[in-house]
Amino acid sequence: MIQRRKFLASSALIPYFYSAVPSWAQNTISPNDRPNVGAIGLGGRGSGIAKNASAFGEIVARCDVDTKHLGGEPDNKTRFTDYRKLLEQNEIDVVTIGTPDHWHVKIAIEAMQAGKDVYCEKPLTLTIDEGKQICEAVRKTGRVLQVGTQQRSEFKQYFLQAIAMIRDGRLGKLKKVVASTGGGQTGGPFKTAPIPKTLDWNMWLGQAPMTDYIPERVHANFRWWREYAGGQMTDWGAHHVDISLWAIGIPEAGRITIDGKGIVPNVKNGYNMPAQFDVEVRMPGGLPLQLITGIRQGIRFEGTKGNMFVNRGGIYGKPVDQLKDSPLQADAIQKVYGGKTPGNHMGNFFECVKSRELPVSDVYSHHRAVTILHLANLSILLGRKLTWDLATEQIIGDDKANRHQKREPRKGFEVVV
Repeated sequence: MIQRRKFLASSALIPYFYSAVPSWAQNTISPNDRPNVGAIGLGGRGSGIAKNASAFGEIVARCDVDTKHLGGEPDNKTRFTDYRKLLEQNEIDVVTIGTPDHWHVKIAIEAMQAGKDVYCEKPLTLTIDEGKQICEAVRKTGRVLQVGTQQRSEFKQYFLQAIAMIRDGRLGKLKKVVASTGGGQTGGPFKTAPIPKTLDWNMWLGQAPMTDYIPERVHANFRWWREYAGGQMTDWGAHHVDISLWAIGIPEAGRITIDGKGIVPNVKNGYNMPAQFDVEVRMPGGLPLQLITGIRQGIRFEGTKGNMFVNRGGIYGKPVDQLKDSPLQADAIQKVYGGKTPGNHMGNFFECVKSRELPVSDVYSHHRAVTILHLANLSILLGRKLTWDLATEQIIGDDKANRHQKREPRKGFEVVV
């Protein structure tokens, strides 16, 4: 078990620096010096982030409502089907959360209230109100929470380079930003089926309404159902809109308009999130941010001096080509990254667990980004333009739309901050 007092007392002496191979992993003397990690949600992406965390801490407990993902029978010591039992383990310092989206906030808040630091997959929230709740929980508990928007750290720093170029004026004044997510999925109606013996269906549903089991509701397909996620809008928009807003900058006050177009499927027992959409977001000052499904995922920045496209595969455009003769300053990317050396996203989280600094993908910036995505989905659902007040976090002049900021959870699955 980690020696917490010694760990916190020495944190101020540890430099905030790491490369692609994190310094903490390199400098470990004994496994006992590494935090103990509880991994919650181990299907798909959840198993991936747990594996990433194992480079920096000791995985001492696992939890999943589907025992197929546990790697053994539940024992309420190291393998759990109820996350609350895992959070009761005092020796656990950090949790990773790789559950479906509708479980993120409740588990993360309760983990922080139990004294754990949290790495949670994106999108962090299911509703705008959940974003307000989890921001408040971070403020109250003082815990470190990192969101898994790894484009902020990794992929050869293409996205950081794009932001550095914009801040250095290489594109001139921005005229438009287009974030393309790629299309979502359509399908249904799907047939009900017996609940698998390995799955606790009630716990999988959590706050969502009780319904018959349909295999296409669970695991990777959860993201196409409004009850559990926000479709492609929040799944990939959480990455590309996050980077877009980091580049643009977003003020504390002002108004944003969101005008979304898309088809909301109306198929009983079928996917019910728009698979294709086109949303125009007008930022304070009038800059358009367009959210589209498109063909090629990535972000296009259009400026008075030229255009640039960036995605996980590279960064392209005339301003990029001009870097050969006129490179950015050596520390330009570090300045974007808060003066730190970017590298491994999970590494950034564990370094902040030690230093108690705000991680690169903090709860506040993510809440502001994913709020726009929730508003975009809401604009499509209601079929009208919405105006959002950044300071009050309210939709202006639309009481019906404001009621959609939250959802009534199923009894027994409420969030308490």
